[in-house]
Amino acid sequence: MIKVVIVIINLLLLATPSAAENPMPFQDRENLLNFYKKKFPDKKIEEYTYGALMFSEDAKSQYHSIMQFAPFEEDIDNGRQIWETPFKNGKYFADCFPANGVGEAAKYPLYDKNLDKIVTFEMKINDCLEENGESPFAHNDVKTMGILTSYARKLSDGFPTKVVVKSEGALAKYLNGKEIFFKRMGQLNLSCASCHISHAGNYFRDELISPAVGHTTHFPVFRGGEFLFTLHMRYQRCMEAMRVTPFPAGGQKLSELEFFHSFLSNNLPLHSSVYRK
Repeated sequence: MIKVVIVIINLLLLATPSAAENPMPFQDRENLLNFYKKKFPDKKIEEYTYGALMFSEDAKSQYHSIMQFAPFEEDIDNGRQIWETPFKNGKYFADCFPANGVGEAAKYPLYDKNLDKIVTFEMKINDCLEENGESPFAHNDVKTMGILTSYARKLSDGFPTKVVVKSEGALAKYLNGKEIFFKRMGQLNLSCASCHISHAGNYFRDELISPAVGHTTHFPVFRGGEFLFTLHMRYQRCMEAMRVTPFPAGGQKLSELEFFHSFLSNNLPLHSSVYRK
């Protein structure tokens, strides 16, 4: 427990130093990975993409069995239909992305210096819609943004996460996201770090808690094989569990949180639209 506290304190100290002292984000990631290596010495880094399943061979085996005949394949197919349906002007979603979208989700979120904000993959999809004269999707609409990204993100399966934090502007947004990750809030006075760093690998009620590294590689997920959750929707559900009013899906607060959170999973491959209990 003392080691856990020390690691969290070290990461918190990195969250709000002066501009001249700001560490590079890879130091945060290295610190966290070293912490997890000591806590879970038998786990390889690639196993973190399984989330809490990495702690149970039985659960992992059940996961692979379910994924062979995933009950949500129809949803992914519906997402493909949206992706491949032309806009009124005859163009497609694929026209808005390099390589027709293959591998692109792995590069998001990213910092747009002209807008001075974080742009997520979902925001880029809405930009594509508006640029082609279409109405944007609500970020928490399962039947549009949800099922579309269940397919579109799978175009990047196997590609390593490559979130880039280079400029001072990007670093500022990264630190904003980091602050949210560590901030205790709500009636339960919990933070993202409380569960996914301090208590990773422990049980909460009857569920094992997953480590923060690897989280962002597999969204959207289908809880129970049926209920689709985008990453921002999952953030909102966690905030509700902490008894705090959630930040808006698609807003900058959750986008900055995603920016920080995704950087922690850099180099891990994406594997989107998966089953979770």
